[in-house]
Amino acid sequence: MLRGALAAALTPLRDAGEALDEEAFGPYVDFLAAGGVDGLLALGTTGEGFLLPIEQRMRAAQLFVEAAKGRLLIAVHCGAQSTWDTVELAAHAADLGVVGVAVMPPPYFTLDESELFSHLVAAARACDPTAFYVYEFAVRSGYAVPPAVLERLRDAAPNFRGLKVSDTPWERFEPYLIEGLDVFVGPESLLPQGLAGGAVGAVSALASAFPELVAAAVRGAGPDLGPVRAALERFPFHAAAKFVVARRGVPLGPDVRRPLRTLTDPEQKELERWLESSSPVAAL
Repeated sequence: MLRGALAAALTPLRDAGEALDEEAFGPYVDFLAAGGVDGLLALGTTGEGFLLPIEQRMRAAQLFVEAAKGRLLIAVHCGAQSTWDTVELAAHAADLGVVGVAVMPPPYFTLDESELFSHLVAAARACDPTAFYVYEFAVRSGYAVPPAVLERLRDAAPNFRGLKVSDTPWERFEPYLIEGLDVFVGPESLLPQGLAGGAVGAVSALASAFPELVAAAVRGAGPDLGPVRAALERFPFHAAAKFVVARRGVPLGPDVRRPLRTLTDPEQKELERWLESSSPVAAL
């Protein structure tokens, strides 16, 4: 069962983001494990999953599993634009032996409740008996998953275990704290309220670069994560997180998948200055 602090993992890329940097997966997973997180979610929003071809996503999931060597709980985001691609990704992740499969509703087309239920139940059944999680992030998908769909999914898919919820503010997050479902908090700003309300952990983008901070926060210690997240969000987040990880000693390149972009030279210098002056992990 997934529990605790999970890093929303970055995906190591090379060749201007067109290819996986396979050699970097091992050192990056070592970095996350040393940072004290309990596991990782691969290929989600932070992992650029929707931007990568299906075959690359499958290979990246395999590389994360192999690099973890049983040290971390591995979940894989398998949401895709079509139901067929989602089902294919979910079945493949289950075959790898991951602990959980997460699916965000397809963006662009606003699915009605019947369409959304059919999509999610197909994905859940494709990975059964692997635990299945709905990834609720209305800003990214373009619409929210109605709680009524979740109730139908509980009846139709015994492996449906819970949700990662990235909605803000709290008024949009709280309705998903449904009894009997394991909920993971996405927004670090809502982590204290979420855990107090019954969430079982966090799936944090910030943990991709500062795993120690999020691991400590989930355990009720450590500094306020808000200023750290705000500092990274002054820049293109994926590029900034990869820059930080590289500066922390991991051989992770700056490449991101287009249309995302890397940092400019002035942005790199500004982020470098912040790292040198603030040193977020020094507060632990």
